[in-house]
Amino acid sequence: MNLHLENKIVIVTGGAKGIGLGICKVLVAEGAIPVIIGRRDSDNQIAVKEIEALGGKVGSVVGELTKPEDCENAVKQVIAQYGRIDGLINNAGANDGVGLENGNYESFMESLHKNLVHYYLMAQYALPELKKSKGSIVNIGSKTADTGQGDTSGYAAANGGRNALTREWAVELLKYGIRVNAVIVAECYTPLYETWIRTFDNSEEKLKQITDKIPLENRMTTAEEIASMVVFLLSEKSSHTTGQLIYVDGGYTHLDRSI
Repeated sequence: MNLHLENKIVIVTGGAKGIGLGICKVLVAEGAIPVIIGRRDSDNQIAVKEIEALGGKVGSVVGELTKPEDCENAVKQVIAQYGRIDGLINNAGANDGVGLENGNYESFMESLHKNLVHYYLMAQYALPELKKSKGSIVNIGSKTADTGQGDTSGYAAANGGRNALTREWAVELLKYGIRVNAVIVAECYTPLYETWIRTFDNSEEKLKQITDKIPLENRMTTAEEIASMVVFLLSEKSSHTTGQLIYVDGGYTHLDRSI
């Protein structure tokens, strides 16, 4: 499908790995120019080379998104290099296991900064350019806000915040023609997910227990499947869709587990 994204400048936070990298690859396939924002230049450059090998154009900016000044500087660098911003994909974050019983104030606040605060900051700093371009925002969220998971209060709270901000921004930005949507992920096999699954002694058995509960085809969602929905929501093909939380999860979050 031609989504008419040729030469559109799209910021992708956490775009060097996992879902973010998948999003960048689909953007490039549609002719867009993703700009990766990530904390490690080495990771960014590996992703850049991988994407360029596919024949696409891609940029990268080093930034530690838990630092407000890095968020601001990242947006400024994108504007300085490309002169505009046509879309923002807030994706960076990690399920960091900050629970209620085993957590504390400091770790909880760190989790919110790692997983939520930079969503707000990146949108705020990019907003003047998005007003000019009537660009779109897509937030990546997690089913933990709906289902809970246990021992991950920080991440669950952040994802509840992501969902709420998606709806709030959709209302606030109606007057500018800026659409805001979210794609909610349940079980997607990324490098971070693999690291988590390997913490179990019976990791293969644990993985099978999870995939057996995914209604559609009893398999993990792929990064490309997430990315395809994200890029569709970014495009004018979804021109009357805003304020929506779209679950790309094989039915994991909402379908009856007895299926």
